[in-house]
Amino acid sequence: MKIKSILALAFVTLLGSACNEKFLDINTNPNTLPTASPNYVFTNALNTSAANMVSPSETGSYWSGQWTQSNGYIISTTTFAYNFTNGDFNYWDGYYDNLNDYQFVINNADSYNQKFLKGPAKIMKALLFQQLVDLYGNVPYSDALKGVSSLAPKFDDQKAVYEELIKTLDEAIVDIKANAFASAYTGSDIVFKGNNTKWIKFANSLKMRILMRQARVSGRDSYIKTEINKIVSEGSGFITGEDVGVGGTSFFLATAGKLNPVYDRWGYDATGARRALNNFPRITKFLIDEMKANKDTLRMKRIAYAVGNEGATPGVSAKAEIASNYTGTPFGASSGYLPANTSAVGPSLLVKGEFNRSYVVLTAAEVQLNLAEAKERYPDVTLPGTAQSYFEEGIAQSYRALGAKAADAAAFKGSGINNYDYVASTNKLNAIAYQKWIAHSNLNGFEAWAEYRKTGIPSIPQSIQVVDNKRPVRVLYPNTESGSNSANVSAQGTIDYFTTRLFWDVD
Repeated sequence: MKIKSILALAFVTLLGSACNEKFLDINTNPNTLPTASPNYVFTNALNTSAANMVSPSETGSYWSGQWTQSNGYIISTTTFAYNFTNGDFNYWDGYYDNLNDYQFVINNADSYNQKFLKGPAKIMKALLFQQLVDLYGNVPYSDALKGVSSLAPKFDDQKAVYEELIKTLDEAIVDIKANAFASAYTGSDIVFKGNNTKWIKFANSLKMRILMRQARVSGRDSYIKTEINKIVSEGSGFITGEDVGVGGTSFFLATAGKLNPVYDRWGYDATGARRALNNFPRITKFLIDEMKANKDTLRMKRIAYAVGNEGATPGVSAKAEIASNYTGTPFGASSGYLPANTSAVGPSLLVKGEFNRSYVVLTAAEVQLNLAEAKERYPDVTLPGTAQSYFEEGIAQSYRALGAKAADAAAFKGSGINNYDYVASTNKLNAIAYQKWIAHSNLNGFEAWAEYRKTGIPSIPQSIQVVDNKRPVRVLYPNTESGSNSANVSAQGTIDYFTTRLFWDVD
């Protein structure tokens, strides 16, 4: 009876509490979730962006001729024989889910008195849409990110999306200038710690990427030059001397699920045990041979480990770091190149214990080389430097980003080496494209592949698995989108991943 009395009292108490808290209010929709503060969503969105970019960057590292796989695994015919379908390479779903997070921040920042997040969220939105276009071509943009009000969004023309991204970045800069980042919320910004000036420089640098990506498209010169001059007139400049990265020492932890995503995938686990996948990616023979031939061994030793991989000392090869100990793997080779006798991905990307590096989304080297291309193509734009000065600074920043001494890059001035010595290079635009390709090694395979599709520089070997010279120029719309938005996917026509080029991929 005593137990029954206690239970009865507890029930009455709970019922009274429930009534007071309106837990029994039948007008409350149980399917409606409470909203989150935009600053929390923004931090998680940045972390998710880094995680989402790992896989397309890996694919880009292969298809740009920088990485291949070791023969410790059965050869991936999906990647190296290009036998894939719309069930493969589905980056679409993760990117759009991530974009909805940024749109939530944009839509709700005002009501939470966090207006300082709108500009950065718009910049990240532009970055993700740029990558979606560079993967798929036409994508939902104007009709996307509207929730239940647009369950089957129409697709926008890819060139029009590119133009809208420039406008979005302009809006972002206006937002950032109007709203100082509140000091209490700088921890939510795991990119620049609330530094609005750097966010604006990032926006301008991303604009240059978008503009230069379409520089070979007929009829775009006037538009591109106008937009470049607008960037210069804005006055904030570009990212210099450092790279744009997500996370870093104050965010990533030596805990399962909280490591830098690259370190976690190809490097080591939280205890320091080497991942099995560390044996998968290998540096290509083409990249190693090119760097040896051009006396670029300082960067080579940062891009790759000598045969035998990382030794007992973190960041140092097990074997002597001399050029003869660096052996690349032919692209797509299926035998004869085991992990023990080939060069693994090097210390510019993976060092045991360095689980808390930032995930790089844009390098200062890329920015400088985009400026070099802009000045070389359009000498009359108002950029203050010369094509040569930007080119040489691009190589210096690549040295720095890869972990070599930036000052050592000066050795190429007057060296007479084609594609390294600006004056001696027979084709300046080809030299710039070549240096972009090297600068992206290990740090941004996605951009390396995009630049290769744009220019065809360098002339990388075909996969050993493929008898002709066909190469993927895009990926396919995923079957998840075909299932939920079939009419709009069908409206894009027949997609052939060998021949259906993106608008900026003119040849």
